[in-house]
Amino acid sequence: MTTPSPYPYQAPPVATPPRNGLGTAGFVLGLVGLLFSPIPFVGVIAWPLVIVGLILAGIGFSRAKSGVATNKGLALTGIILSAVGLVICILWTVVFSKAVVDAANSLPTAPISAPGVPPGNEAGTSAPEQPAKQQATERTVVYRVTGTGGAKAGTITYTTDGMTTSNQEANVKLPWEKTIKLPAGEALQMVSILAQGSGKGSIKVTIEVDGKVIKEASAEEYGIAHANENIGSLGN
Repeated sequence: MTTPSPYPYQAPPVATPPRNGLGTAGFVLGLVGLLFSPIPFVGVIAWPLVIVGLILAGIGFSRAKSGVATNKGLALTGIILSAVGLVICILWTVVFSKAVVDAANSLPTAPISAPGVPPGNEAGTSAPEQPAKQQATERTVVYRVTGTGGAKAGTITYTTDGMTTSNQEANVKLPWEKTIKLPAGEALQMVSILAQGSGKGSIKVTIEVDGKVIKEASAEEYGIAHANENIGSLGN
């Protein structure tokens, strides 16, 4: 009688480690970029940091959703930090452009007139007086966030003063609307809204100024819908 041979030893399968590297890198770059972005002149280095951070965090978030990474929350935080840092970089660029334009406009210019004729009295006739135009004293800005498929907004962040001051609301039921008033006649006047989905359906953000929609954007599930515009004279 022969003794049956034992089954050959089989090593247990090796678990594949989670691919968390890109999501973590996107979080770090977004955090560093956000810290540098408000600093004058030094903040220029924040541009590549927040852009690359936004890309890497987005890829890391996609990996987490597909199950090959485990740091979904960290990657999502990296997306938010990078997006906020990018908004601040854009605002600083607009402010710097305004300073350059104001400096150029402050240079003296000589009036142009025919020889021997006083300015405003060419050909010996007085220039007709132009009726004064009625200038509006303020502008009405309406922020709106709508959703489909039962979507909610995890967070809604919007500017309130035409510059960088902002408010934020969390876990917002849609549709949502906020109206603010801004003074008219400003050279730089930023309006911006950023809304993050809650993982269900899609969301859409809209900026309306004086009854006219000037900007809109949308996103799916946990995505971020962001719209901004300079409604001052330098942005027209």
